[in-house]
Amino acid sequence: MDVPRQDKKERNFSNVRRRTRRAMIEAATRLVREGASPSVTEVADAAGVSRATAYRYFPTQESLLAEVLVPDLETALAAEALPDDLENRFGAAFTTLWSSDVANEVALRTVLRRGLERPPGESVEREEEASSIRAGRRVRWLRNALEPARERMDEESFERLVAAMCLCVGIESLVVLRDVCGLKAKEAEEVARWAAFTLLRASLRESESSDGGRSGRHGQDPL
Repeated sequence: MDVPRQDKKERNFSNVRRRTRRAMIEAATRLVREGASPSVTEVADAAGVSRATAYRYFPTQESLLAEVLVPDLETALAAEALPDDLENRFGAAFTTLWSSDVANEVALRTVLRRGLERPPGESVEREEEASSIRAGRRVRWLRNALEPARERMDEESFERLVAAMCLCVGIESLVVLRDVCGLKAKEAEEVARWAAFTLLRASLRESESSDGGRSGRHGQDPL
């Protein structure tokens, strides 16, 4: 086979792959927006793609959901998309993350359930894989949202703040506030936002006090 014909064949194959992948992502997006948590086979059927083909593109349900949920968050939480001052910057990031959690609650509960089946720590180890939409990305997003606080506290205190904020933002927080505390979605958001900003302001006060970040570094109140 001559080279031009081979090149054309490869381009055609690449175009087919892109169209197939796009069709699956569009079908998954539509199903998620309808409040579903679609499996790979359900998306394949909705997109008119064979199930065997679908699993070659997305071997797990989580990898498929990641393609639906992550890109918009990456754009909205990029450094250039957020305000410069700390409270407005963190507030914008909180609103983006919480709104996404509420809008995609069914799908994210599925992700949470899958994550709980893994050995402890495995989600963090897989943080930047395309198939993971759990802990690692949230830490990175929150570090970026809280970046202006870094110059106001030592590094250990900053990382402790980021870790603590992970308790206030994410599907786990929504599940606790709704399922355990019995709050409605809006009430849950108000409580989580209050907790997050209380934590932020207390951390800044602690670090900016005469011994902040030293006596309170390991979670103990300053004497």
